[in-house]
Amino acid sequence: MTTAQTPPTPAAYRALVIDDERSLTKVIREYLERDGFTVREAWDGLSGLAAVREFDPEVVILDLGLPGLDGIELCRELRRFSDCYVIMLTARGDEVDKLVGLSVGADDYLTKPFSMRELVARIKVMLRRPRSLPTPGESPGASSAPISIGAITIDSDAWTVTLDGAPVELTPTEFHILAALANRPNLVLSRRQLVDLVWGEDWFGEERLVDVHVGRLRRKLRDHAGDPRYIITVRGVGYRMGAG
Repeated sequence: MTTAQTPPTPAAYRALVIDDERSLTKVIREYLERDGFTVREAWDGLSGLAAVREFDPEVVILDLGLPGLDGIELCRELRRFSDCYVIMLTARGDEVDKLVGLSVGADDYLTKPFSMRELVARIKVMLRRPRSLPTPGESPGASSAPISIGAITIDSDAWTVTLDGAPVELTPTEFHILAALANRPNLVLSRRQLVDLVWGEDWFGEERLVDVHVGRLRRKLRDHAGDPRYIITVRGVGYRMGAG
């Protein structure tokens, strides 16, 4: 008889706050600790990066404009060794800054000033879905045959993607977006449908996240948005899988 596993409580999670506004990191820490998180703070990019290595957090709240090593570079570096969730904080409303931050591996962003309750709520929703892919050979569910579309092969049982026979390294989010589209090759999926399938129906962040992750996915698949072979944009609706 199999016993159902109890989801981990917030106390099982580690959060790292990296921001040079010490008054802000203190408030974020207090809110998260009130919900049972174990929290550490860092106030510049280099010490923040060291803290990611030492503390191994599940989630990092990361300011864009850090001294020493800015949030963009820090996010790029931590993605070399960590699958933690990253929420980028920015004092600038410039959409380019937000999207650049997401393109190097951030999962979400908030523009200052923001609601602490919203920050905590977004973190909790993130943590309900697994960050890392299972090890090769560990199936996520019922066995299914690999899907080949043009030069791409997607093996959901092995959790692998190849392009012209060479492995393509995808983040879990990118893998799930590609699999969602590939399993419905003739269906146009709206951004909201992809959010529900990949992030979960209770996700309430911005749907533009889908566009950013699709952009990263296209680059890794050498698929050009202007003349795509695999991921086709259907203007005003969403995305569908092409024939390759």
